[in-house]
Amino acid sequence: MSSPDQTYPVALVTGASRGIGRACAFGLAKAGFNVVINDLDADIQANAALRVRDEIAAVGREATIALGDIADLTSHEGIVQKAYARWGRLDCLVNNAGVPAAQRGDLLEVLPESFDRCIQVNTRAVFFLTQRVAKTMLESVQVADAHRSIVTITSSNAKAVSIARGEYCVSKAAASMITRLFAVRLAAAGIGVYEVRPGIIETEMTKPAKARYDAFIEGHGVPAD
Repeated sequence: MSSPDQTYPVALVTGASRGIGRACAFGLAKAGFNVVINDLDADIQANAALRVRDEIAAVGREATIALGDIADLTSHEGIVQKAYARWGRLDCLVNNAGVPAAQRGDLLEVLPESFDRCIQVNTRAVFFLTQRVAKTMLESVQVADAHRSIVTITSSNAKAVSIARGEYCVSKAAASMITRLFAVRLAAAGIGVYEVRPGIIETEMTKPAKARYDAFIEGHGVPAD
């Protein structure tokens, strides 16, 4: 059996079939990365992942699909190993997958189910997938002095208060701390750990609130909470 081709750096992007994740996957491909595309194991995400794979092929790079819900911690090993099985390396993790609050509303009416789902995906999954990738990177030989990195997409709501979706804010603030913790832990190994806090980005996830944000941006006085 031939050895995997380690010529190009490899990135794993969670939630890569649409929105910010899709843009990250495509941007990394244009920068020369092969990409592991992760998203939920559902027809709509699977079909979208295939389209992203084709888009990446069109710019001359390769992609492989690793479907699975990152909230299920047992899926992490298989997702990570997709990179090593195909290319023998993993240089970058982009923790992008996330969920919004189940619905906007009074902070006093937040349901445990919505709170738990935000924590499971936006916080717990990020912590343990980062942990899994970090361990794998430390156990692997760094290829050709390539910079290894872990990037977590949090939100401006890691700092900015939005009382209509408090559980989301809490989960992203916690993910911000996860980034700082792993940055300190992995610094000596030369693994860069970074946080990106997007503001208002038009994606499928923000679509239900688009009119509200548009009105606020246009100065109509509607609070974008």
